[in-house]
Amino acid sequence: MTDVSAITNNSTSSLAPPTTLAAQQLTQADFLQLLTQQLQNQDPTQPMDPTEFVSQMAQFSQLTAAQGMQTSLNQLATSLQSNQMLGASNLIGHQVLVPSSQISITGSGTGGATGAVDVPGGASDVQVKIADGSGKTVRTLDLGAQPAGYAQFQWDGMDASGQPVPPGTYNVSASNANVSFTTYAGGQVQGVNSNGGTVNVQVGGIGNVPLSQVTQIL
Repeated sequence: MTDVSAITNNSTSSLAPPTTLAAQQLTQADFLQLLTQQLQNQDPTQPMDPTEFVSQMAQFSQLTAAQGMQTSLNQLATSLQSNQMLGASNLIGHQVLVPSSQISITGSGTGGATGAVDVPGGASDVQVKIADGSGKTVRTLDLGAQPAGYAQFQWDGMDASGQPVPPGTYNVSASNANVSFTTYAGGQVQGVNSNGGTVNVQVGGIGNVPLSQVTQIL
């Protein structure tokens, strides 16, 4: 009886390796070579139709133009990203505000944490609530009436009874009656990196944040 595994192995070994996508792509040189061979090997009694020849040359010109444009766009994108990286590096060591629903306390005596609330149309009484991981409110900051714009606040890292909270990350929310506002956290820019074409800043206590999300430089 024939071994099934032997048949499988023989069948597998007879298969040619799959051609990669890159190997299947037609380059400019390939296109020109094919066109030249077509001209050289044409039947003298039935020469190539001039209209077809012009059409193929037009396709070749369009291909060349498109590839040249793509190269220019890639170079422009690289240049813009380099400029963004250079500009973002100037933020290293500076305090910035970025969108965040969390705020960090690294330890007592560190100056607490800075944040802000986006109040689009102004509000009569802005309340900032800070809660621990279990959802328990440890401190409420009353910012009072605020005009339209960003209302900054400073949390000293103390709970409602005046005791220092344990170091860690706390949830922060802001509202005026039943209207909720977007909150921001402050942190020092410690570095700059690029990921997938996006320039990011490394903000202490927060992590990687796209440069476009930096709202204010404090």
